[in-house]
Amino acid sequence: MTKPVAATDGNVYLPYEERTGEESVVYFTRDLSPEGLKHAYERVNAHITGKVGVKPHTGEPHGPNIIPAPWVHELLDTESELADANIVETNTYYEGDRYTTAQHRKTLEINGWNFRHVDIMDEEGTVELPIEGGKWQQTMSVGSHMPSYDSLVVLTHFKGHPMGGFGGSDKNIGIGCADGRIGKKRIHTIEGSDDMWSIDNEELMERISESAKATVTSFGENICFVNVMRNMSVDCDCMGVAAAPVVTPNVGIFASTDILAVDQACVDALYAMREEDKHELVERIETRHGLRQLSAMKELGMGNDRYVLVDIDNGDAHIVAKDAVAEVVPFEA
Repeated sequence: MTKPVAATDGNVYLPYEERTGEESVVYFTRDLSPEGLKHAYERVNAHITGKVGVKPHTGEPHGPNIIPAPWVHELLDTESELADANIVETNTYYEGDRYTTAQHRKTLEINGWNFRHVDIMDEEGTVELPIEGGKWQQTMSVGSHMPSYDSLVVLTHFKGHPMGGFGGSDKNIGIGCADGRIGKKRIHTIEGSDDMWSIDNEELMERISESAKATVTSFGENICFVNVMRNMSVDCDCMGVAAAPVVTPNVGIFASTDILAVDQACVDALYAMREEDKHELVERIETRHGLRQLSAMKELGMGNDRYVLVDIDNGDAHIVAKDAVAEVVPFEA
C-alpha cells in the first residue's frame, strides 16, 4: 500500500522534523485575557499604520465561544494605532442572521460589537483581488470597502469547523473577507451545482487558502495575525449556540506576521495534547482534510510551516525549541 503523501493529503499530519524551508517567528502567551491579547498583538504590530481594519469572527447571535467583544474593545481603546480602527466583516453565503446587512447589524448589536463602527465590507458591492499562482481561481471577489484600508489585524478565534476542519487565520480571511454572494460561492459551490456546499476536502482547503492569499498579498507587510486558542468546539462560531460542546483544553494566544506559521503553531499545539484532550478536534480536522490548508498556503508562498516559538510570559521573552510546543503549553494541568 502506498503511504499517503503528507505534504498534500489534508488528513495526514506532517511532524515538524519532516518539514523543510525557512523559519518564521511566532509569539506565545498563556494569558487568556485582555492583557494577554494586547501583549501578543504588540509583538506583531510594527507595520500596522494608516486606516486599520480589525477582522474577528463576530459570531452568530449569542454565540458562546467567540473572542469576547470586551477584550477587543479594550485592545482597540488602548493601542494608539487602533484608535480609529474599524472592525470589518462580510455577510454570509448561507441564509441566517448575518445574511443581509440589516440582519448582520442586529446580530452585531446582540453580541456586543456596537462599541466601535463595524464596516460590513460588501454592503456596497465587491471588487476583485488577484491571486498569484492560484490553481482554481485567478481572482477573488471581496467586499468593495477592503481597498480603502491600509492595514489589517486578523484577530482569530482558533477552533474546529464543520467543513474546513479547523478555523484559523487562513479561514478567517479566506472565507471571512470573501463577499457573501460571489466570493464565498466560488469557494464553496461547483459552478452549476444545486448543492451550495458541493466543494469539500482538498479542493475546499485550496480554495480557502487561495482566497486568503488575495487578502494577504493586497496588504503586503501591513498585516498581522493573532490566534486565540480558547473555547475550542469542533464547530465554527458560525454555528452559534448550536455548536458542539467544548471538550478541548484552552491553550493561549499565538501571534505572528506569518499566516502559515501562526496557524501551524496552533495545529502543532493541538497535536501535542494528550490523546483524550485532542481526539475530537483532531478527528474533525482529519476527516475534513483540514490540514491541506497548511500545505496549500506553503505552496502558494504565503509563509513558513517552520518557526521559532517565543514565549512572552514572565516578563522576559525567551525562545523555545521550535519543535517543542508541548513544553510551552501546560497540557497536563
